[in-house]
Amino acid sequence: MRHGRDCRRRPKRNKGLPPRRHRFADPRFYLRAAIGLAAVGLVVLPGIADATLSVLRPLEGKDENCRIYQIVDGDTVRMWCPGSGNLSARLTGFDTPELFSPQCVAELVAAVKAKWALRGMFWRADQVRITREGTDRYGRTLVAAHIDDIPLARRMIADGHARRYGGGTRQPWCA
Repeated sequence: MRHGRDCRRRPKRNKGLPPRRHRFADPRFYLRAAIGLAAVGLVVLPGIADATLSVLRPLEGKDENCRIYQIVDGDTVRMWCPGSGNLSARLTGFDTPELFSPQCVAELVAAVKAKWALRGMFWRADQVRITREGTDRYGRTLVAAHIDDIPLARRMIADGHARRYGGGTRQPWCA
């Protein structure tokens, strides 16, 4: 006869199952941890970096001071301008690999590198100056950017993250 709380529980039967493993011995634990770290690395860290960038680095323009609040890819940013609100802006003078529709794995890797290179350039800049140049066929604002009085296009091309581009047909990034 059982006494106390155990009297209400049914006895456990083995049913032929292996004994339960500890959490750290279960491979699903490591899979969940890897997925969680990937989510932090791909979503949370870039979001924090872009949010901090928008607070610390106002852009100097002719009419207004804008703030970049998101780096979309190596040549596209989202910015907020007091007179215009939220704008999607295409940085002019260069072309980077496509991040959202890559033709091969090498293009995807190069696109991620270009995005982080652009983010790093904005982070290290003492002065960022922009000049609006109209809109493109997708409705994005065309913006020429200068970092510390050097054209951003020149820096991205010199570092190997971009190609010279003035409109028209883009060259493929996959060999």
